[in-house]
Amino acid sequence: MESAILQIGDILVSSEIVTEYFACDYETCRGVCCVYGDSGAPLTESEAEALEREYDAYAPLMAPAARARVAEVGFFEIDRDGDCVTPLLGHSEECVYTRFEEGACFCAIERAHIAGRCRFVKPISCRLYPIRASQLSNGMTALNLHRWDICRCAFEKGRREGIRVYEFLREPLTAAYGSDFYDALTAAASHVNN
Repeated sequence: MESAILQIGDILVSSEIVTEYFACDYETCRGVCCVYGDSGAPLTESEAEALEREYDAYAPLMAPAARARVAEVGFFEIDRDGDCVTPLLGHSEECVYTRFEEGACFCAIERAHIAGRCRFVKPISCRLYPIRASQLSNGMTALNLHRWDICRCAFEKGRREGIRVYEFLREPLTAAYGSDFYDALTAAASHVNN
């Protein structure tokens, strides 16, 4: 089926978000998305401020080299595309906010949030993956499905378990765009998938 665009208010949604399947397969990938890529995770201005405000809560969970990198460059960087992103650890692809536990990657910010020490969960761009949000010149927001080879196992798991992208991402979609948006997206999905 060819991808179409669904419009919900001022948000344009690729139909792939409601037709494709996805469910993180952490047992297989071990969180490699935190250490692989050519840029850090995209940040909003308010998220960059939250990273600084909440730093004392999650910093103890970061590696010493990562804390040193934050001291050197700050809580965010501007990448080659001019976007505000999380810093990477030196010349590696690893996000400074990554935490390693038993050979797996986790987000230090999210770990602090789960422990009740931090109000900020983690960047919405991380929470929404594999959806990529972009602001259009007309003020609208576009939500598109991103396909990354390292997440192939997640697309396969979603298909096996019958979980669509929008269903897997209910919580972050609602956090980012509200419950009315998510309800409208669910209604659109029912129509598209019948």
